Amino acid sequence: MKYLLIVSHGTMAPGVKSVLEMLLGKRDNVLAYSMEDGVSADDFVANLKKVIEPVTPDDEVVVLGDIIGGSPLTNTLNTLTEKGLLPHTIAFGGVNLPMAISALMAIEDGLDDDALRAQVLGESAAAIKEVELAIADEDEEDL
Repeated sequence: MKYLLIVSHGTMAPGVKSVLEMLLGKRDNVLAYSMEDGVSADDFVANLKKVIEPVTPDDEVVVLGDIIGGSPLTNTLNTLTEKGLLPHTIAFGGVNLPMAISALMAIEDGLDDDALRAQVLGESAAAIKEVELAIADEDEEDL
């Protein structure tokens, strides 16, 4: 099985998972865990191990983390290494909702790793744009 694992600081990861479930339905292969305020790295890892218990060495994992180099993503990759899963793992930082949707759809479509990477990076980057606001000039409102 190919899993989508979302990790973050705060409550972002469970929030993204919740929105995925709202939009696409509950999936057994979507896992999420976050490092909430006051949780030590050791406690995060201990609880993460419980979250990823269903993942076996025969499985693959797509990890979406909030910050590259941040404790949640770094500790997740170290934990996956200990479990022998790093060779079967693709990891991304800077998670956003379009990235998560794209990753889940790529997994479900059975895309190979290169196509999955291209789709996830393309969709997530394309989603980051400034919203241009059209604000009427006060003089134009009187016309």
